[in-house]
Amino acid sequence: MTVRVLIVEDQELIRAGYATVFSAQPDLEVVGEAADGRAGVEQARLLRPDVVVMDIRLPVLDGIEATRLLAGPEAADPVKVLVVTTFNLDEYVYEALRAGASGFLLKNAPPRELVDGIRTVAAGESLLAPAVTRRLVGRFADRIRPERARGSGVPQVLSVLAPRETEVLTLIAEGLSNAEIADRMVLSRETVKTYVSRILTKLDLRDRVQAVVLAHRVGLVPAGE
Repeated sequence: MTVRVLIVEDQELIRAGYATVFSAQPDLEVVGEAADGRAGVEQARLLRPDVVVMDIRLPVLDGIEATRLLAGPEAADPVKVLVVTTFNLDEYVYEALRAGASGFLLKNAPPRELVDGIRTVAAGESLLAPAVTRRLVGRFADRIRPERARGSGVPQVLSVLAPRETEVLTLIAEGLSNAEIADRMVLSRETVKTYVSRILTKLDLRDRVQAVVLAHRVGLVPAGE
């Protein structure tokens, strides 16, 4: 299956470099380019790419806000966004993930890593390792503190989950991989994968990144853990 890619980057040389690298892949197709965030949003809504490769610092509309419009909770028809930037700051990563991005890479990443990142996001997976996502969300947890009182039981939004699914979600939020969850719960990896898929479907979440953020937002994982 061919993955359709939109590049949103204000530097022409970098845009051209991305287009050259991506177009050389048999399974990737560059369907458009944009030099500012507003144009990127318009192009994404018009072209409906599988993945938008988005810079953070963009003119007219910054990449965080553009990502929020395309992939955030208010987006009517969300698009997968891979944020690629020169700024390796937790603040940027956190804000990008909160805005709805499915992954985050640095511009100095090897071309192969960028290409694989697009494929990963297109497949519906998060690009950051669970532990990295957990560290970031945990660091900024005070901004998304619980929407329920401590000790008030399972949050209403999680009521659609079975007890075992809630347990798996908790372990995801703590930064465990599927293999680690399988070991902890004495399950097969395939069973854990099935649980994760059910959790994402029931909660209408795109990937593990959104699952981690939601778990912290509703207070499923106590602050500081």
